[in-house]
Amino acid sequence: MTSELDVALVGPDRAAEVLGVIHRAFAARPVLDPPATAGDETLESVAASLERDGGLLATRRGHPMGAILFDRSRPGRLGLLRVSVDPLGRDRGVASAMVGVAEDVAEEQGMDGIWLHVREELPANFRFWNHRLYLPVRQQGPTIEMAKTLWLAREVPDADAMRDLAARVATLLRAGDLLVLTGGLGAGKTTFTQGLGDALGVRGPVTSPTFVIARTHPSEVGGPPLVHVDAYRLGDAAEIDDIDLDATTEESVTVVEWGEGMAEQLSDSWLAITIETRGASPGDPLGTACGVPSDEMRVVTIRPHGPRWLEEPLRSVLLG
Repeated sequence: MTSELDVALVGPDRAAEVLGVIHRAFAARPVLDPPATAGDETLESVAASLERDGGLLATRRGHPMGAILFDRSRPGRLGLLRVSVDPLGRDRGVASAMVGVAEDVAEEQGMDGIWLHVREELPANFRFWNHRLYLPVRQQGPTIEMAKTLWLAREVPDADAMRDLAARVATLLRAGDLLVLTGGLGAGKTTFTQGLGDALGVRGPVTSPTFVIARTHPSEVGGPPLVHVDAYRLGDAAEIDDIDLDATTEESVTVVEWGEGMAEQLSDSWLAITIETRGASPGDPLGTACGVPSDEMRVVTIRPHGPRWLEEPLRSVLLG
Protein backbone atom coordinates (compact mmCIF):
# COMPACT_ATOMS: atom_id res chain seq x y z
CA MET A 1 0.00 0.00 0.00
CA THR A 2 1.46 3.35 -1.06
CA SER A 3 2.49 5.92 1.54
CA GLU A 4 2.10 8.78 -0.94
CA LEU A 5 -0.76 11.21 -0.87
CA ASP A 6 -3.28 10.48 -3.61
CA VAL A 7 -5.89 13.02 -4.74
CA ALA A 8 -8.63 11.67 -7.00
CA LEU A 9 -11.86 12.82 -8.59
CA VAL A 10 -14.69 10.91 -6.94
CA GLY A 11 -18.40 10.35 -7.35
CA PRO A 12 -21.25 9.23 -5.11
CA ASP A 13 -19.72 5.77 -4.54
CA ARG A 14 -17.14 7.46 -2.25
CA ALA A 15 -19.71 9.59 -0.39
CA ALA A 16 -19.21 7.82 2.94
CA GLU A 17 -15.47 8.54 2.95
CA VAL A 18 -15.99 12.16 1.91
CA LEU A 19 -18.65 12.64 4.58
CA GLY A 20 -16.36 11.20 7.26
CA VAL A 21 -13.58 13.65 6.39
CA ILE A 22 -16.00 16.60 6.38
CA HIS A 23 -17.40 15.73 9.81
CA ARG A 24 -13.98 15.10 11.37
CA ALA A 25 -12.51 18.29 9.91
CA PHE A 26 -15.30 20.64 10.87
CA ALA A 27 -15.73 19.09 14.33
CA ALA A 28 -12.14 20.10 15.08
CA ARG A 29 -12.70 23.74 14.11
CA PRO A 30 -13.61 26.49 16.61
CA VAL A 31 -17.32 27.04 17.28
CA LEU A 32 -18.56 29.87 15.07
CA ASP A 33 -21.54 32.19 15.26
CA PRO A 34 -23.54 31.50 13.18
CA PRO A 35 -22.30 27.90 13.27
CA ALA A 36 -20.94 26.14 10.22
CA THR A 37 -23.50 23.93 8.47
CA ALA A 38 -21.02 21.19 7.56
CA GLY A 39 -22.25 19.11 10.47
CA ASP A 40 -25.66 18.96 8.80
CA GLU A 41 -24.27 17.07 5.82
CA THR A 42 -25.61 13.54 5.48
CA LEU A 43 -24.65 10.59 3.35
CA GLU A 44 -27.57 11.44 1.09
CA SER A 45 -26.66 15.13 0.70
CA VAL A 46 -22.99 14.40 0.00
CA ALA A 47 -23.86 11.64 -2.48
CA ALA A 48 -26.25 13.98 -4.28
CA SER A 49 -23.61 16.71 -4.45
CA LEU A 50 -20.99 14.29 -5.80
CA GLU A 51 -23.49 12.92 -8.32
CA ARG A 52 -24.33 16.40 -9.58
CA ASP A 53 -20.96 18.19 -9.52
CA GLY A 54 -18.25 15.76 -8.40
CA GLY A 55 -15.49 16.35 -5.90
CA LEU A 56 -12.08 15.31 -4.62
CA LEU A 57 -10.90 12.79 -2.04
CA ALA A 58 -7.32 12.75 -0.75
CA THR A 59 -6.00 9.54 0.79
CA ARG A 60 -2.73 8.50 2.42
CA ARG A 61 -1.99 4.82 2.91
CA GLY A 62 -5.58 4.22 1.92
CA HIS A 63 -7.01 6.41 4.68
CA PRO A 64 -9.20 9.41 3.72
CA MET A 65 -7.38 12.61 4.69
CA GLY A 66 -9.03 15.41 2.72
CA ALA A 67 -12.12 16.17 0.68
CA ILE A 68 -13.71 18.91 -1.43
CA LEU A 69 -17.19 19.12 -2.93
CA PHE A 70 -17.46 20.93 -6.26
CA ASP A 71 -20.12 23.47 -7.16
CA ARG A 72 -20.68 24.01 -10.88
CA SER A 73 -23.65 26.35 -10.56
CA ARG A 74 -21.76 29.39 -11.91
CA PRO A 75 -20.92 29.34 -15.63
CA GLY A 76 -17.17 29.27 -16.18
CA ARG A 77 -16.39 29.09 -12.46
CA LEU A 78 -15.67 26.09 -10.23
CA GLY A 79 -16.82 26.45 -6.63
CA LEU A 80 -15.04 24.64 -3.80
CA LEU A 81 -17.33 23.62 -0.94
CA ARG A 82 -16.58 21.86 2.36
CA VAL A 83 -12.81 22.09 1.89
CA SER A 84 -11.85 19.61 4.60
CA VAL A 85 -8.66 18.12 6.03
CA ASP A 86 -8.77 15.41 8.67
CA PRO A 87 -7.01 16.62 11.86
CA LEU A 88 -4.50 13.79 11.39
CA GLY A 89 -3.56 15.22 7.98
CA ARG A 90 -2.93 18.81 8.98
CA ASP A 91 0.43 20.33 8.08
CA ARG A 92 1.08 17.48 5.64
CA GLY A 93 0.29 19.34 2.42
CA VAL A 94 -3.14 17.78 2.00
CA ALA A 95 -5.01 21.04 1.41
CA SER A 96 -2.37 22.37 -1.00
CA ALA A 97 -2.43 19.15 -3.01
CA MET A 98 -6.22 19.24 -3.30
CA VAL A 99 -6.22 22.88 -4.39
CA GLY A 100 -3.65 22.11 -7.08
CA VAL A 101 -5.77 19.28 -8.44
CA ALA A 102 -8.93 21.42 -8.30
CA GLU A 103 -7.21 24.11 -10.35
CA ASP A 104 -6.05 21.49 -12.87
CA VAL A 105 -9.63 20.22 -13.15
CA ALA A 106 -10.93 23.74 -13.74
CA GLU A 107 -8.32 24.37 -16.43
CA GLU A 108 -8.91 21.06 -18.20
CA GLN A 109 -12.65 21.70 -18.24
CA GLY A 110 -12.22 25.12 -19.80
CA MET A 111 -13.19 27.18 -16.78
CA ASP A 112 -12.00 30.70 -16.09
CA GLY A 113 -11.53 30.54 -12.34
CA ILE A 114 -12.42 29.26 -8.89
CA TRP A 115 -14.44 30.65 -5.99
CA LEU A 116 -15.02 29.62 -2.37
CA HIS A 117 -16.21 30.96 0.97
CA VAL A 118 -14.02 31.62 4.02
CA ARG A 119 -15.11 32.70 7.48
CA GLU A 120 -13.47 35.88 8.75
CA GLU A 121 -13.17 34.31 12.22
CA LEU A 122 -10.62 31.87 10.75
CA PRO A 123 -7.72 34.13 9.69
CA ALA A 124 -5.37 31.20 9.11
CA ASN A 125 -7.75 29.92 6.44
CA PHE A 126 -7.86 33.35 4.82
CA ARG A 127 -4.04 33.48 4.78
CA PHE A 128 -3.86 30.00 3.25
CA TRP A 129 -5.99 31.04 0.29
CA ASN A 130 -4.46 34.49 -0.04
CA HIS A 131 -1.00 32.92 -0.21
CA ARG A 132 -2.26 30.97 -3.22
CA LEU A 133 -3.37 34.23 -4.90
CA TYR A 134 -7.04 33.99 -4.02
CA LEU A 135 -8.45 37.44 -3.29
CA PRO A 136 -11.61 38.63 -1.54
CA VAL A 137 -14.45 39.54 -3.89
CA ARG A 138 -17.31 40.34 -1.53
CA GLN A 139 -18.48 39.73 2.01
CA GLN A 140 -21.84 38.90 3.54
CA GLY A 141 -21.80 38.91 7.32
CA PRO A 142 -18.80 36.88 8.50
CA THR A 143 -18.53 35.01 5.18
CA ILE A 144 -15.91 36.22 2.72
CA GLU A 145 -16.07 35.09 -0.89
CA MET A 146 -12.62 34.61 -2.41
CA ALA A 147 -11.77 33.97 -6.04
CA LYS A 148 -8.96 33.40 -8.47
CA THR A 149 -8.80 33.80 -12.24
CA LEU A 150 -6.65 31.08 -13.78
CA TRP A 151 -3.64 31.79 -15.95
CA LEU A 152 -3.12 30.33 -19.40
CA ALA A 153 -0.38 29.46 -21.88
CA ARG A 154 -0.63 28.86 -25.61
CA GLU A 155 1.60 28.23 -28.58
CA VAL A 156 1.56 31.03 -31.15
CA PRO A 157 2.96 29.87 -34.52
CA ASP A 158 3.62 33.20 -36.30
CA ALA A 159 3.31 36.98 -36.21
CA ASP A 160 -0.27 36.98 -37.51
CA ALA A 161 -1.32 34.61 -34.74
CA MET A 162 0.45 36.85 -32.20
CA ARG A 163 -1.57 39.84 -33.41
CA ASP A 164 -4.76 37.79 -33.31
CA LEU A 165 -4.08 36.80 -29.69
CA ALA A 166 -3.44 40.45 -28.81
CA ALA A 167 -6.73 41.42 -30.45
CA ARG A 168 -8.54 38.98 -28.19
CA VAL A 169 -6.81 40.46 -25.16
CA ALA A 170 -7.91 43.91 -26.34
CA THR A 171 -11.58 42.93 -26.05
CA LEU A 172 -11.08 42.60 -22.28
CA LEU A 173 -9.23 45.86 -21.76
CA ARG A 174 -10.42 49.21 -20.45
CA ALA A 175 -8.86 52.46 -19.32
CA GLY A 176 -6.51 51.90 -16.39
CA ASP A 177 -5.34 48.45 -17.44
CA LEU A 178 -1.64 47.60 -17.25
CA LEU A 179 0.16 44.92 -19.26
CA VAL A 180 3.74 43.93 -18.38
CA LEU A 181 5.48 42.16 -21.28
CA THR A 182 8.51 39.92 -20.79
CA GLY A 183 10.54 38.15 -23.44
CA GLY A 184 13.92 38.13 -25.13
CA LEU A 185 15.01 40.30 -28.01
CA GLY A 186 12.90 39.44 -31.04
CA ALA A 187 10.45 37.35 -29.04
CA GLY A 188 7.44 39.28 -30.34
CA LYS A 189 6.63 41.86 -27.67
CA THR A 190 6.25 44.72 -30.14
CA THR A 191 4.30 42.50 -32.54
CA PHE A 192 1.89 41.74 -29.70
CA THR A 193 1.56 45.46 -28.92
CA GLN A 194 0.90 46.23 -32.60
CA GLY A 195 -1.98 43.76 -32.58
CA LEU A 196 -3.26 45.35 -29.41
CA GLY A 197 -3.07 48.84 -30.92
CA ASP A 198 -4.88 47.79 -34.10
CA ALA A 199 -7.69 46.19 -32.09
CA LEU A 200 -8.00 49.21 -29.79
CA GLY A 201 -8.21 51.53 -32.78
CA VAL A 202 -5.32 53.81 -31.83
CA ARG A 203 -3.30 56.02 -34.13
CA GLY A 204 -0.23 54.24 -35.44
CA PRO A 205 2.19 53.07 -36.39
CA VAL A 206 3.06 51.18 -33.18
CA THR A 207 6.81 50.63 -33.18
CA SER A 208 9.38 49.89 -30.51
CA PRO A 209 9.80 52.98 -28.33
CA THR A 210 13.31 51.97 -27.23
CA PHE A 211 14.95 55.34 -27.86
CA VAL A 212 12.07 57.51 -26.63
CA ILE A 213 11.18 55.21 -23.67
CA ALA A 214 7.43 55.91 -23.90
CA ARG A 215 5.06 56.76 -26.74
CA THR A 216 1.33 57.61 -26.52
CA HIS A 217 -1.04 56.52 -29.28
CA PRO A 218 -4.37 58.39 -29.10
CA SER A 219 -7.58 56.50 -29.84
CA GLU A 220 -9.31 57.13 -33.16
CA VAL A 221 -12.53 55.42 -32.04
CA GLY A 222 -13.28 57.14 -28.75
CA GLY A 223 -11.53 54.58 -26.56
CA PRO A 224 -8.55 54.91 -24.22
CA PRO A 225 -5.13 55.83 -25.62
CA LEU A 226 -2.38 53.24 -25.70
CA VAL A 227 0.79 54.15 -23.78
CA HIS A 228 3.65 51.97 -25.05
CA VAL A 229 6.74 51.87 -22.84
CA ASP A 230 10.10 50.19 -23.38
CA ALA A 231 11.84 49.78 -20.01
CA TYR A 232 14.90 48.01 -21.46
CA ARG A 233 17.18 50.96 -20.73
CA LEU A 234 15.69 51.70 -17.31
CA GLY A 235 17.66 50.50 -14.33
CA ASP A 236 14.99 50.10 -11.66
CA ALA A 237 11.50 51.00 -10.51
CA ALA A 238 12.61 54.50 -9.51
CA GLU A 239 13.33 55.29 -13.16
CA ILE A 240 9.78 54.22 -14.04
CA ASP A 241 8.66 56.94 -11.63
CA ASP A 242 10.87 59.48 -13.41
CA ILE A 243 8.92 59.17 -16.69
CA ASP A 244 5.70 60.03 -14.83
CA LEU A 245 3.50 57.18 -16.05
CA ASP A 246 1.29 57.61 -12.99
CA ALA A 247 -0.21 60.69 -14.66
CA THR A 248 -1.64 58.64 -17.54
CA THR A 249 -2.15 55.13 -16.15
CA GLU A 250 -5.75 55.58 -15.00
CA GLU A 251 -6.99 56.92 -18.35
CA SER A 252 -4.93 54.74 -20.69
CA VAL A 253 -4.11 51.16 -21.55
CA THR A 254 -0.43 50.93 -20.61
CA VAL A 255 1.93 48.33 -22.08
CA VAL A 256 5.43 48.08 -20.61
CA GLU A 257 7.98 45.93 -22.43
CA TRP A 258 10.87 44.69 -20.27
CA GLY A 259 8.88 45.89 -17.26
CA GLU A 260 8.94 42.84 -15.01
CA GLY A 261 9.97 43.79 -11.49
CA MET A 262 9.54 47.51 -12.17
CA ALA A 263 6.20 48.37 -13.75
CA GLU A 264 3.96 46.42 -11.36
CA GLN A 265 4.06 49.36 -8.94
CA LEU A 266 1.92 51.37 -11.35
CA SER A 267 -1.28 49.52 -10.44
CA ASP A 268 -2.74 47.05 -7.96
CA SER A 269 -3.73 44.88 -10.95
CA TRP A 270 -1.96 43.87 -14.15
CA LEU A 271 -1.58 41.18 -16.78
CA ALA A 272 1.90 39.63 -16.82
CA ILE A 273 2.54 38.40 -20.37
CA THR A 274 5.62 36.29 -21.07
CA ILE A 275 6.65 35.38 -24.62
CA GLU A 276 9.13 32.52 -25.00
CA THR A 277 10.84 31.34 -28.15
CA ARG A 278 10.27 27.65 -27.64
CA GLY A 279 7.81 24.96 -28.55
CA ALA A 280 5.69 22.89 -26.20
CA SER A 281 7.19 19.82 -24.58
CA PRO A 282 6.71 16.46 -26.32
CA GLY A 283 3.24 15.12 -25.66
CA ASP A 284 1.95 18.60 -24.76
CA PRO A 285 1.65 18.00 -20.99
CA LEU A 286 0.68 21.63 -20.34
CA GLY A 287 -2.02 21.77 -22.99
CA THR A 288 -0.35 24.60 -24.88
CA ALA A 289 -0.10 23.08 -28.36
CA CYS A 290 -1.83 24.76 -31.29
CA GLY A 291 -1.19 21.83 -33.63
CA VAL A 292 0.51 23.98 -36.28
CA PRO A 293 4.17 23.20 -37.13
CA SER A 294 6.21 26.40 -37.26
CA ASP A 295 9.81 27.60 -37.17
CA GLU A 296 8.57 30.85 -35.60
CA MET A 297 6.79 29.20 -32.67
CA ARG A 298 6.34 31.16 -29.47
CA VAL A 299 4.69 30.18 -26.19
CA VAL A 300 2.71 33.05 -24.65
CA THR A 301 1.83 32.85 -20.96
CA ILE A 302 -0.71 35.28 -19.50
CA ARG A 303 -1.05 35.57 -15.72
CA PRO A 304 -3.64 37.89 -14.15
CA HIS A 305 -2.75 39.75 -10.95
CA GLY A 306 -4.92 41.79 -8.63
CA PRO A 307 -8.62 42.45 -8.07
CA ARG A 308 -9.28 43.89 -11.53
CA TRP A 309 -9.05 40.44 -13.09
CA LEU A 310 -11.20 38.56 -10.60
CA GLU A 311 -14.26 37.04 -12.30
CA GLU A 312 -13.05 38.04 -15.78
CA PRO A 313 -13.56 35.38 -18.52
CA LEU A 314 -9.88 35.44 -19.43
CA ARG A 315 -9.49 31.85 -20.56
CA SER A 316 -12.89 31.72 -22.29
CA VAL A 317 -12.09 34.78 -24.40
CA LEU A 318 -8.46 33.96 -25.19
CA LEU A 319 -8.82 30.22 -25.78
CA GLY A 320 -12.36 30.09 -27.17
